[in-house]
Amino acid sequence: MKKIYWLILIVTVLAAFVVYDVKYNYVDWRTADRSSAGIAPLPEDEPEAVVQVYAARTYNWRKYFAVHSWIATKEKNADSYTVYQVVGFYLWSRGTALDIRQDIPDRRWYAAEPVLLKDLRGEKAEQAIEKIKTVVTDYPYSKEYHAYPGPNSNTFISYILRQVPELDVDLPPTAIGKDFLGYDKFATVSESNTGWQVGYRGLIGLSLGKVEGLEINILGLNFGIDVLRPAIKLPFVGRIGMERK
Repeated sequence: MKKIYWLILIVTVLAAFVVYDVKYNYVDWRTADRSSAGIAPLPEDEPEAVVQVYAARTYNWRKYFAVHSWIATKEKNADSYTVYQVVGFYLWSRGTALDIRQDIPDRRWYAAEPVLLKDLRGEKAEQAIEKIKTVVTDYPYSKEYHAYPGPNSNTFISYILRQVPELDVDLPPTAIGKDFLGYDKFATVSESNTGWQVGYRGLIGLSLGKVEGLEINILGLNFGIDVLRPAIKLPFVGRIGMERK
């Protein structure tokens, strides 16, 4: 009975936070801040190739549950960045959720500050960019989007990471959808390419890798522990402990 009591209490408090946020902190997407966070180097200041992986809390009340992720690239001596991401509402207006365009690499995601997960430059970045160009054309869920448990924006970035080992990074535990391996795929390399992952349609699974540590997915919620950079990983909260760097 005590466990049920605490579960009800936690859900009630979380629901209260969400209701409060919707009522008093609502941000209109049409006027929300979409400016640069000043993280990415300006093209005129960095002639070398650049690949950066970002994540930011999702729009409005959804921010308590998940992040949105994307990848920005700049080729050697290029004067602009290309941003790769999947956006759900584009599916209904354009017929595809896949969005590839020249854009500001470190835009705030509708007022949410982006977090830089990976910054790759130079020759390795050049190699990664060529692979990314090829991988995105093979993404199988560009005409499909499900916020939970996937495929969604995090599924797309996870799909890229698994096929571009130069990036050797994993998405945060709040990236719901990253564990969606496919409808008929149940085992693959981990996101960082330093381990392995098993799972079923993003609802349950386990991953073990040098970068990821140990992660367990239960109904799309991610719990884990990073041993090499001591930290615990929790749904809603994210990473607690030593930073990724």
